[in-house]
Amino acid sequence: MAKKKISSDSSTAKNTKNDVKVGVVGSGSFATAIVKMLVENCKTVHWCVRNEFVKGAIELRGHNPTYLTAVNFNLKNLKLTTDVNELVTACDIVVLATPSIYLSDTLDKMNCDYKDKIFVSAIKGIIPKVNDVVAHYLKEEFQIGFRNQAVIAGPCHAEEVAMERLSYLTVATVEDETSQKLVDIFNSDFIKVQSSKDILGNEYSAILKNIFAIGAGIASGLGYGDNFTAVFVSNAIREMEIFLEAIYEAPRDVNESAYLGDLLVTAYSLFSRNRNLGNLIGKGYTVKSAIQSMNMIAEGYYAADSIYKTSKEKGLKLPIIDTIYGILYEGKNAEKQFKKLTTKLD
Repeated sequence: MAKKKISSDSSTAKNTKNDVKVGVVGSGSFATAIVKMLVENCKTVHWCVRNEFVKGAIELRGHNPTYLTAVNFNLKNLKLTTDVNELVTACDIVVLATPSIYLSDTLDKMNCDYKDKIFVSAIKGIIPKVNDVVAHYLKEEFQIGFRNQAVIAGPCHAEEVAMERLSYLTVATVEDETSQKLVDIFNSDFIKVQSSKDILGNEYSAILKNIFAIGAGIASGLGYGDNFTAVFVSNAIREMEIFLEAIYEAPRDVNESAYLGDLLVTAYSLFSRNRNLGNLIGKGYTVKSAIQSMNMIAEGYYAADSIYKTSKEKGLKLPIIDTIYGILYEGKNAEKQFKKLTTKLD
């Protein structure tokens, strides 16, 4: 049976589309979902994809050949390229949506003038090259200050965006004008957007929830039920709050959707690649074989090493982070480690 095609041309889309010059770097599932969000409101979306094969396939068929293939795009709304310099030069707002492990390879090629551009991170992981978050990487490596940065956060699985199921985004940026621009281009009938000034808090929470989701998946694979998972998640949000306050104190409520909401959907949803990775490990797969069996990257695996080391440097007591790190990087037995963890949760 043929897959149902989901058109990005909403019948309820705005009559007058935005002329903002916006582009997306990346061609995975979330990058594709972001392009779908943007074409609701923008006359043209520039899209820098991985290679000529992906570019040619989209130009030929009108959809990503690998990810969210049911989403059809009107090619009149897209300007495709494989050259990051071409995209950055053409755009005022650049959305970074590659997996974290590939971002440095992409941006190392950037040699155009980008000093007045707004860079929006939709990446929920640590940059291995510098062992740091995207915000710090852009600031230190490219001298892109926080006034020219923004972060997209919140519970927003790409698969549900593709189906136009109502989803909520948080855009974090220190500039009110930038915040309003981003709200205008992302808000639609199926995407509701709110703003925040907590750039680092939103970025770190998006990273932490992936690690916790691996733990929730391990628990599921080991046979723990919903009752335990509820306790696990309630402890996880407390660990998140401890870590965020140690990294960067700011007025924030971790019960908001960008923090707790994103943690919940990533810990429970079957769309969650981090939960799925943990589930395989809980069922007895080695960490290496579990990673190899997945066709998408689970950011939480790469982030766990950095977050664990940072927590130790700051003298934090985070038993869930410690447990997941031990399983992923020290080869500790998942069943034994979770049995010990159950005595530390409340």
